[in-house]
Amino acid sequence: MTTNGALDGLEALVLDMIVYRIGPKNAAALACASTRLRSAASDDNLWSRFCADDFDLSEPIDPDGNVLPSFKEAYKAWVESFKMYPLELVKRAKRFWTSMRKWLAENLPEALDTLNRGASENQIKLFERTQGINLPLPTRLLYRFCNGQLTLMNRSKIKGFNNYGMMGGYEFYSHYVNVHLLPLEQVVIITKHVSEDLDFMARMNFVLLATSLNLRKMFFLDCNRGQLYVGTQNLTHEELMPCVPGSLVKLGDSAGVLQDGLMVWLEEHLRRLQSGAIGTRILRKYNSISLFPEAPPLCSTAVTNGVKVRASAVLVPEGSNPGGLDPDMDKYLFAYSIRISLLPQGCMLDGAYYSSCQLRSRHWIIRSRENIVDDVAGEAVIGQYPLLLPDMDEFVYESCARLPAVPGSIEGSFTFVPGRISKPEGREFEVRVALFVLEEPHYIF
Repeated sequence: MTTNGALDGLEALVLDMIVYRIGPKNAAALACASTRLRSAASDDNLWSRFCADDFDLSEPIDPDGNVLPSFKEAYKAWVESFKMYPLELVKRAKRFWTSMRKWLAENLPEALDTLNRGASENQIKLFERTQGINLPLPTRLLYRFCNGQLTLMNRSKIKGFNNYGMMGGYEFYSHYVNVHLLPLEQVVIITKHVSEDLDFMARMNFVLLATSLNLRKMFFLDCNRGQLYVGTQNLTHEELMPCVPGSLVKLGDSAGVLQDGLMVWLEEHLRRLQSGAIGTRILRKYNSISLFPEAPPLCSTAVTNGVKVRASAVLVPEGSNPGGLDPDMDKYLFAYSIRISLLPQGCMLDGAYYSSCQLRSRHWIIRSRENIVDDVAGEAVIGQYPLLLPDMDEFVYESCARLPAVPGSIEGSFTFVPGRISKPEGREFEVRVALFVLEEPHYIF
């Protein structure tokens, strides 16, 4: 008996399972073998599963969002549109953007509204000709599925637009950054603008793909090697820091793994968002992604007498000078975030409960490696004396510290008064701030 004859004799459920397991390419070939096999291989339920597996589709649409008559037609349209790319890489890029959009829809819909539709293959080719470069395949695919965020020209249409960068940011004192992924048309404009001061970009085939809109913090893709870099304080002297571990950047890898710095960077950012390692907070009156870690081990937590303090830090590359030769110069700038709250039962001290307490002073010990580089004490925090009540949101403030070398750390304490400073109800007490680390991370966002 022939193989086709054997398949023809199988029960419908078993046949369906076999046709699904052999995959879309073989299923299409099998349709030519017999009437029954053609029926099994043409079942649109089968092709809906192929579409879901390979392109994460829940409805029969083409890459431009047009509705098609069947999932089989949709599968053909997607294969034709992306035939010049490895299928696994297509699936990976599509999976990232589907998951990123889902997270934004649930947590920051304002940022979701800034995402553009994907760029066409012709748009990408025109961009490459204009810039005189060839984008790595992973970056090309990422832009095929989403052409960055809204351009600078139409940001006024969305209130708080500056805060809706999909890569997030931070603020301390007057320093503010929030990083957006640029659309290709803006990559051309801004790359040309900054190249006037950064001539290495043309020499080294770099393009600027992500930036804060005030251009304080800029990310550059090396189109030759695939690594993603961020500019430092000495950017005009060609000082850059790699944003992902170099070992993860693989272009044309013999093992079949193909990924550049942008893909690895975006996937790691999404992983941190999904895991709760970072999240959103109100910044300049608008919700935005904050890069300050929210979970251990990078966020420390301590509770003393009912007062809870969470603390974490993030490297500020645009204010750092890691390649500086002057041994007396601080090379690393870190921003740190302190979150203070009172537990629901209130302040507990010497067996008594108090419904409020107020911060009077602070004490910090800052280390670079094992050496104490600063031991400071003073009144208030950023000029404020926060009063804590059980039902209040966390009191949050940010500051910064400079270090000559990494790793480093900060730990310390706050002095609190039960009740209010103007009307104390008990003795002062110290609230611990657990040690939190200051280190150069493997990933820089």
